Amino acid sequence: MKKILLALTLGLMASSASYAQTIGYSMQTVDDTYQSILRTGVEARAKELGLELLIEDAQWDIARQQSQIENFIASGVDGIIVVAVDADAGIAMSKAAAAAGIPLVFANSQPSNVNELPEKQVFVGSDQLEAGGIPAKEVCRMLGGKGRVAMMMGELGSVLARERTKAAHDVFATDECKDVKIVEEQTARWSRTGALDLMTNWLSAGIEFDAVIANNDDMAMGAIQAMKTAGRSLDNVIVAGIDATPDALAAMEAGDMKVTVFQDGKKQGTASVDAMMKLLKGEPIESINFTSLELVTKDNMADYLGKN
Repeated sequence: MKKILLALTLGLMASSASYAQTIGYSMQTVDDTYQSILRTGVEARAKELGLELLIEDAQWDIARQQSQIENFIASGVDGIIVVAVDADAGIAMSKAAAAAGIPLVFANSQPSNVNELPEKQVFVGSDQLEAGGIPAKEVCRMLGGKGRVAMMMGELGSVLARERTKAAHDVFATDECKDVKIVEEQTARWSRTGALDLMTNWLSAGIEFDAVIANNDDMAMGAIQAMKTAGRSLDNVIVAGIDATPDALAAMEAGDMKVTVFQDGKKQGTASVDAMMKLLKGEPIESINFTSLELVTKDNMADYLGKN
């Protein structure tokens, strides 16, 4: 069973601004590269601030994550950080935390009510329309405004997947990119294994494409692995992802990956804890807090090595 519950009781700082407070942290899954990077940032900042951090793995299960939130509330945690499995399910979490008067930070994956969050609740993460638009624009440019694209989506209930995919459609509807056609579009559930299986099916079905755009790097890596296994040359295929994970940058250095987008997972993690501390102290903070995104190609990839 992959469920984990880690209580990290970490030394108190001398500063009077630091409290022996307990924060519940529910992850979507521990089996995702970017989520692991995000967790590193959360843990590091919690340690620095002397917080007790309770970590739960939702295993992509909506009901499991809802139960984790309810358990955090029942146990009397001081605050909750959640990477929501499902955007709509995030509304129930928001209502439960608000009713209990417990501050809540949605990290990385925003809930459906992100624009109507109650007091003591905020979102910290990337602008997903921007995240999806950056690789689509670069793929269009590299294709010369004409070609066939296969899209790999994350969990369909996730705002990340929906908005990143929508952004690609919006880019390919522009005059400059209207001759770029999406020939396949299916979910691989953020998973490298899922993407490997999906790409294998596409190749077996004879699907022709000039580029693959995945909602994250793990799926892009699965697509690359499947093409290599099938003997499909990557010389004339543009593979694009999002996150700039170490594996993706290694694939880019090898010439297999052409495009990714850097979103600073560690910074998102630390920013989520910082946001929680502001909520706990009653300090002002915006309800939506976007972190930066940057295009990464072979021309500038060296600048991002070791950052995630």
